[in-house]
Amino acid sequence: MKKIALLCLGLLFTFCSSPTKKSMTVVGKIDGLRKGTLYLQKLEDTLLVTVDSIEIKGDDGFVLSDDVKSPEFYFLSMAKDDGDSLTEKILFFGEKGEIKINTLLRTFESSAKIEGSENQLLWNEYQSIMRKFNKQNLDSLEKFIGKDSDLSLLERSQKLEEANRKTMKRKFLYALNFAMNNADKELAAYIGAYEVSNVAPIFLDSLYKKLTPQVKASKYGLAFKQQIDSLVR
Repeated sequence: MKKIALLCLGLLFTFCSSPTKKSMTVVGKIDGLRKGTLYLQKLEDTLLVTVDSIEIKGDDGFVLSDDVKSPEFYFLSMAKDDGDSLTEKILFFGEKGEIKINTLLRTFESSAKIEGSENQLLWNEYQSIMRKFNKQNLDSLEKFIGKDSDLSLLERSQKLEEANRKTMKRKFLYALNFAMNNADKELAAYIGAYEVSNVAPIFLDSLYKKLTPQVKASKYGLAFKQQIDSLVR
């Protein structure tokens, strides 16, 4: 009887002491990395906190994890053990399940291929269009501030301001429309809270009302609601 009791106690101890599996696993490979440390980080309030880390010694593969209550942005940060104190970061949308990140050591951020997150796919699409708007601003700067322009400095400045205003308006309209069309994803709430917070409250309220209950209850949904409430006080 004592043996049975001891066996049950041992099994209970083993069960209780086994590590709990986290809801999100980030796996991947940094081609060319032989020695360094990778950090899984996220923002809490305004602080960047590390939720997991792994030291790389020879093998360029990695596994990191965290418990995700609702989809949110994370950083995969790399500190190379080569005397370079700079830490490079890959921004990605984390959510429950497995996220795959494969990249190269020499072009850590720009070469990153991220799979496993629906919000990430939408973020990639959104960022692609935002880069086009930013390029339009640069083109306007080159056009109206260039030395070969026949306009006076004041005229060039006015033209540049007008062009940038039009681009900014189109940029905000696109962002709002993009969020409206993807109101069932947490990225829509993020855009409302952080990307278009300067637009008229009536448009933000319209976007918020389109969000699904799940998105409204998410980290970015709550932040978006707080943003709207602060504007109508």
